[in-house]
Amino acid sequence: MYYHVILQYAQALRNVDGWLDKAEQHAAAKKFDIQVLMTSRLAPDMAAFVYQIQSACDYAKGAAALLSGQTPPRHEDNEHTIDEVRARIRKTVAYMETVPESQYADAAERKVRVSWGLAGKLLRGQDYLLQVSIPNVYFHLMAAYAILRHNGVELGKLDFVGPVNWIAP
Repeated sequence: MYYHVILQYAQALRNVDGWLDKAEQHAAAKKFDIQVLMTSRLAPDMAAFVYQIQSACDYAKGAAALLSGQTPPRHEDNEHTIDEVRARIRKTVAYMETVPESQYADAAERKVRVSWGLAGKLLRGQDYLLQVSIPNVYFHLMAAYAILRHNGVELGKLDFVGPVNWIAP
């Protein structure tokens, strides 16, 4: 589970930093305030870009904590600027990387309780990862990516996927 939780989520969140670079370049080239992108959404009833990043970070750090038997750290969700979003991502990745790989030894079978879950009900770690964490991290990252694309930021599939670890045949 270490690979799925820490390495994959950390890489996915680091990819966002490149998106933010391109967002800044786009705003500068088109001469508008980058804050417009931070508060953008795809639909009136959808949460804004900043919320999408906050949520992706929350699910990622939540998985790192819950699957290693810890309580997730709380973040205030008070980010508004691009620099604050970058700091949130760095803080999340830094926390995830503090959890030693050995703490995930029994993660698949570890009992996980989520605050919004049914009263008295638990999830096995593997089910939490596959049914809650992975879908939510990538849902919120995809929403953030789509918001930037919708607003003209030139992002491609490789910006979302990020680097691939190729090996020789």
